[in-house]
Amino acid sequence: MSELEQKDKQKKKRRKRIKRIFLVCLLVLVVGLGVISYGPVRTMASLERVDDYPLFVMRYHGTYFFDWFSEHGIDWPLFKKFYKALNPDACTSFAALSNEGDAVFGRNFDWQHRSSLLLFTDPPGGYASVSMVDLYYFGLEGMSEVPWAKRFNLLGTPYAIMDGMNEWGVAVGQNAVPFKNLPFDPNKPTLISNQLMRAVLDHARDVNEAITLIQKYNPNFPVVCGHLHIVDVSGDSAVVEYVDGRMVLVRNDKPWQVSTNFLLSEAKAESGCWRYDLASEHLSKAEGHLSQDEAMKLLQSVKLSNTVWSVVYNLSTGAVRIAMGKDYEQVHSFQLKMKNQSR
Repeated sequence: MSELEQKDKQKKKRRKRIKRIFLVCLLVLVVGLGVISYGPVRTMASLERVDDYPLFVMRYHGTYFFDWFSEHGIDWPLFKKFYKALNPDACTSFAALSNEGDAVFGRNFDWQHRSSLLLFTDPPGGYASVSMVDLYYFGLEGMSEVPWAKRFNLLGTPYAIMDGMNEWGVAVGQNAVPFKNLPFDPNKPTLISNQLMRAVLDHARDVNEAITLIQKYNPNFPVVCGHLHIVDVSGDSAVVEYVDGRMVLVRNDKPWQVSTNFLLSEAKAESGCWRYDLASEHLSKAEGHLSQDEAMKLLQSVKLSNTVWSVVYNLSTGAVRIAMGKDYEQVHSFQLKMKNQSR
């Protein structure tokens, strides 16, 4: 074999080797992109409309990087701008916690938008949960169907929940109240109320753990101030309020607790809220013992003209009941698999 032929043969070997390396790199890239995109694609593909109001259901697959986000807070300009309008007005929540039955948490979301999402999440390193989201803030208001071109927006929904329950029987919701000066510590990251609730669902097994977790952050309510109502399956309930630059806790001293739109820590003999009075009277007579159906009827009795959804979370069994747009003749049922099934 001549020297020229040997050089030509070596060149061909090098080309084959380079081609193999290129194909291997391409395969790794394709597999890597597939792995990265697999969760988001499955998430977006799981979207289903279950009510024409409309109500959608979606199951989030994989991580949404909340733990990383919570370390940095909303000082990140993109998210600060995105969430500048997040916060509901009005709303009613109550906990029925009698030892004679299951613990339930009921909530009316009273606001001005219709399109809603029931979101199931199960993040790595966190707890599985189910929560409700107002889709207006994702540019999806009024859509009876969500085209694929807009489903990418749904990947941010874990950050914008309005109420929810996790697999340990912890539930949380928020209601609007007058502004009374929020605390601020420059050494703590800042989260808006919706993200504080996400932190609770992802990492709290009971009310005390939830409160400890919330204290790690500066709270932010971009439009209307609010207080958080947190309940667990053991019968504990607490409303977290912010008054004069400090956190104030109002815990239940009965097997039930109601929260509407005034500061419980400053409440006088008269609440001034007919929804609070009616729910409190009903729960007092029942001694905090309501079935899920009875809890939905109570939500119906305190509905407003702008009630978007009424939801009852069963903290003992994981059952979820939802009525959309005050249509209490059509109640949708869902199930979250629980770690702690009953007391």
